[in-house]
Amino acid sequence: MTWLTEEEQATWRAFLHATMLLEDHLDRQLQRDAGMPHMYYALLSTLSETPGRRMRMTELAEQVKITRSRLSHAVARLEGNGWVRRENCPTDRRGQVCVLTEAGHAELVRTAPGHVAAVRSAIFDRLTAEQTRQLGDISRVIAEGLHQPEGADVPWLR
Repeated sequence: MTWLTEEEQATWRAFLHATMLLEDHLDRQLQRDAGMPHMYYALLSTLSETPGRRMRMTELAEQVKITRSRLSHAVARLEGNGWVRRENCPTDRRGQVCVLTEAGHAELVRTAPGHVAAVRSAIFDRLTAEQTRQLGDISRVIAEGLHQPEGADVPWLR
């Protein structure tokens, strides 16, 4: 095994620290402006980008990388707000589909400008155009290397 070099260790820790601070920053902004955590915003946003603003629950869990039980809890809370509803899956009696309601879409539209401003101030206002391009390139390389193999034990299948 090869240990991380001093520079790699410093970079790794800086990356972890920055991602934790960013998640906290976005969570606080969304809690303040919309009374929802960042994860709920991610669910609404994901649904808004799908055909018919609907997605099977299992696919939604995979898309946002959370367990089915955590998704079920989140969807129950979002249902309580009238922002989503569950429907039976027409092709699989055991499956359910999560649907973004008009009220949920309206809440997303209302909340999006503040969220975009928070992302912009936290990341893009601090980076040059070249750094932004590099961050995108680096993020894609990391993500490509982390794709799960078929049949892997992943949280969203639990």
